[in-house]
Amino acid sequence: MNKPASPPGGRLPVEMMEDEQSATYTVDDALLSSGFGRYQVLILSYAGVALISEAMEMMLLSFVGPSVQLEWNLTAHQESMITSVVFVGELIGAYSWGVISDHYGRRQGFLFTAIVMSGAGLLSSFAPNYASLMALRFLVGVGLGGGPVLSSWFLEFVPAPSRGRWMVIFSTFWTVGTIFEASLAWAVMPRFGWRWLLALSSVPSFVLLLFYVITPESPRFLCMKGRIPEAVDVLEKMARLNNVPMPSGRLVSDKNIELDEVSESATLLASVASGSDGGGKEEEENDNIKEDEGSNFGGIKSVSKLLSPKLFRATVLLWLAFFGNAFSYYGIVLLTSELSNGNRICAKEEVESVHSNESSLYKNVFISSFAEIPGSVASAMMVDRVGRKLSMASMLFTACVFLFPLVFSQADIITGISLFGARLCISASLSILYIYAPEIYPTSVRTTGIGVASSVGRIGGILCPLVAVALVHNCQQTAAILLFELVVFLSGMAVMFFPFETKGSRLNDTEGI
Repeated sequence: MNKPASPPGGRLPVEMMEDEQSATYTVDDALLSSGFGRYQVLILSYAGVALISEAMEMMLLSFVGPSVQLEWNLTAHQESMITSVVFVGELIGAYSWGVISDHYGRRQGFLFTAIVMSGAGLLSSFAPNYASLMALRFLVGVGLGGGPVLSSWFLEFVPAPSRGRWMVIFSTFWTVGTIFEASLAWAVMPRFGWRWLLALSSVPSFVLLLFYVITPESPRFLCMKGRIPEAVDVLEKMARLNNVPMPSGRLVSDKNIELDEVSESATLLASVASGSDGGGKEEEENDNIKEDEGSNFGGIKSVSKLLSPKLFRATVLLWLAFFGNAFSYYGIVLLTSELSNGNRICAKEEVESVHSNESSLYKNVFISSFAEIPGSVASAMMVDRVGRKLSMASMLFTACVFLFPLVFSQADIITGISLFGARLCISASLSILYIYAPEIYPTSVRTTGIGVASSVGRIGGILCPLVAVALVHNCQQTAAILLFELVVFLSGMAVMFFPFETKGSRLNDTEGI
């Protein structure tokens, strides 16, 4: 076998080797090279099951409350607390799991959420009394608070150009969960009761635990923590499964690139000032970096970064948007049954049988859940074309238009159309908001940022049944709808003032924006 002739002196191969050794690539480069292939489909499937589980645990609140109230002779306030206590748990869980995931990894975060949610969800079906049911549903809420961890984990495997579209597709798993839960309740509740519904609704969480051992850690998180070999291993497996080559060179993170640039600048300044090579200065900066990364007691440092001058405006506006979207979304879900019941009661019409009311409830929730399908289609068409900000704002302001006819009592058909259209718009806005939120934060505080914002949204979920829905019970529909109009409009204004658009941009690994 003839060997290729070497150039004189053998200098070209040495230069080629040096070029190859000096070449670098980032996680974004690897994701662009890989595209959205079979590996990402598996990631999407796993995260999608988690979203289905979350949707089922939330939607069952529409069905369990009335049955528990009837069985245990609860007051209306006690029934509403079954819903509110879940949101209180989510408020705590969203922050806690976000901090854990930013510090210990995305896998650790959603492992604990799946354990808590599946265990408490199953045990709540055996609750012997009201107090134990409240405690277990609170724990379910704590587990549900980890939902944003899965969305961040999935997001960090998706190439930037198609991120918006695939995140919208990911959000459709929530719609699947709501429709499946309504169907399950319709089939199970009349024959077997609310305990069987609680038990069966916990099954998807156990599926997460079953396949947990084969789920990878986010390569972006691994890079951020300096675990480069582990990140390369994940990216190599992704490239093999997608049948594409890996980028040449060595893997670096945006954070390392920024630190290298800072170190080089500091070295140059030190050399000019003292005539030395600046090595001591570089070592001192590296020590400070390590010390800075190691101190984050209780997530205080991460939260302080969210309120730093570079992120303050985005964080506060994001909190307002999450509060308004969550308040409106869960409010419309609850009003699907409450408005019709309230209209009948306030109009002093003949009271229907319990069985008839339950059948109507299942049907109304089932039909209204389909509003999220065109909502997902609309957000998928808009998010990567017109951008995140304009998409969200247009959906929110359109929701105001749909809600306006309900300021006064309307016929059932008008009420149904208005609620259907409003839920379509709010679900689309909420889907896009969960895309935008992780895109504005750096990797080091991404899940903490989403977790805290989601916690603020849970406050909206807590207040909604206690304030707006209570107004309908008291025959004050006009005041209730005007409150929803105000919250949705202010959310749209907050979105309009978001500081920047993230359409097509790469995820940020550094502390700034």
